[in-house]
Amino acid sequence: MRVEAPSTLSSLASGVKIQVGPGGPSLRPMMWMFLAILITFLLTRIVTRLIRSGSGAGVGLGNVRIAGNHVHHQVFGILIIIGTGIVLVSKMPRGMALAATAAVFGVGVGLTVDEFALWLHLEDVYWTDRGRKSVDAIFCVLVITGTLIGGADFVTGHVGTTGWWSSVAVIAVNLLLCVICLLKGKIVTGVTGIVIGGVALIGAIRLAKPGSWWAAHLYASRPRRARRAASRYNQRHQERWNRLRDLVAGAPLRERPG
Repeated sequence: MRVEAPSTLSSLASGVKIQVGPGGPSLRPMMWMFLAILITFLLTRIVTRLIRSGSGAGVGLGNVRIAGNHVHHQVFGILIIIGTGIVLVSKMPRGMALAATAAVFGVGVGLTVDEFALWLHLEDVYWTDRGRKSVDAIFCVLVITGTLIGGADFVTGHVGTTGWWSSVAVIAVNLLLCVICLLKGKIVTGVTGIVIGGVALIGAIRLAKPGSWWAAHLYASRPRRARRAASRYNQRHQERWNRLRDLVAGAPLRERPG
C-alpha cells in the first residue's frame, strides 16, 4: 500500500510555488522580498510622519543620532543590503533560509529607496517637493518585484532559434520604447515599462512632458503640439499626482498649515 498523503500535505502546507519555466526554481523568495519592501516602506513612512508631527515622542520614536550626527534610515538599509548580499554570495541559502534572506534584503531595499531623493540630490530633501521622488522610486521597485513574483521569461527558447531571436527582438523594441518614455520626461513610465511592455508603449505614444528632452528638441517647431503638451501636463495634473503621493508618504513641510 502506497501512502502519499504526507507528501501531499507537505506540498499543500508549503503554499503555492510559482515556477519560472518548466522545472524552474520557486519564486517564493521574490514574493517575500516584495512584501518586505512594501511593509517596510509603509511602516517607515508612518514612523517618520509621527516623528515629524512630534506625536512619536510619546512612544519613544525619534531621529537616530550618533556622535551628534543625524543618521538617516537609508544607512541602515544600505548595511542590511550589504549584509544580505554577503550571505547570498557566501552561503547560497535555500528553502526557507533563502526566503528569510530575501525578506531581510527587502527590508534593506525599502529603507534605502524610501530616501532615494536624498542620495539622488545628496542633501536632506525628505520633506520637500523633491522628496516626492522617493515615492516614485519605491513605486517602480514594487512594480518590478511584483511582476517578477509571477515569473518573467524575458528570453525564451534556445540560443539562435526563431523563438529566441523573436524574444530578443521584443526586448529590444520594448527597451527602445522605454528610452522614448525617459526622453519624454516620463521616468516612472519608462522604468515600469521594462517589465510591463504595454505601459512603455502607451507612454511612448502619448505626448511628452514640457521641459523634457523630447519636447525641447521635437516640439520647438511644432507649437500646436507644445501647447497640447502644456495643457495635458498642467498644474492640475501635477497636483493630482502630488495628492496621491502625499496620501501615502505625507505632504512636504511647506504644504502643511502653519
